[in-house]
Amino acid sequence: MDAIELLLQRQSTPVLTEPAPNEADLSTILSAGMRVPDHGGLKPWHFHVITGQGLQRLSDLYVEATTINLAKQTGLLEGANIDEQALKEKMAKVAKMPFRAPMIIVISTQYVEHNKVPLQEQLITAGCCAQAMQMAAFSLGYGAMWRTGDLAYDETVKQGLGLEAGNEIAGFLYIGTPKKECNTKPAKDYQDKVTYWQS
Repeated sequence: MDAIELLLQRQSTPVLTEPAPNEADLSTILSAGMRVPDHGGLKPWHFHVITGQGLQRLSDLYVEATTINLAKQTGLLEGANIDEQALKEKMAKVAKMPFRAPMIIVISTQYVEHNKVPLQEQLITAGCCAQAMQMAAFSLGYGAMWRTGDLAYDETVKQGLGLEAGNEIAGFLYIGTPKKECNTKPAKDYQDKVTYWQS
């Protein structure tokens, strides 16, 4: 697969299973993340590679964060009726989230104070890392899905992962082997997204 073919055919793969990338393929994926455009050469990102028992640790962290948030919400709505069955189902769903793939790479910011590189640019660069690693995984024959959701913005999750205050999670990159061959998604037309300024 050449570079243009990769760019035009890449797509997300939500249903993933073992095997995860081996050591050599993981090194390639992480190296791709390190090659993104980076104003000032700041490398304002960090990667957590989560596999094996680490997925259970992440599951426990998700459950803890969700429990704290639900306690805050119900505390604000004293006297609110709580649907115990719905609550149990929600917690079970949250606990299963990390097990949608055998490997998750959490891409977070590691902001650097710089008078010429605003934090917004540094966040975009971290996002570029996620995309580059997804592209690398796809090119190696794996499936990958870049996810965010409420837990990406949750302070308990950030603290549990060891992020310093003020930093952000750019995404959770789920990586594994596709459970089934996916149909290629149709290309999106760009015509209504482009304005040409010409002489």
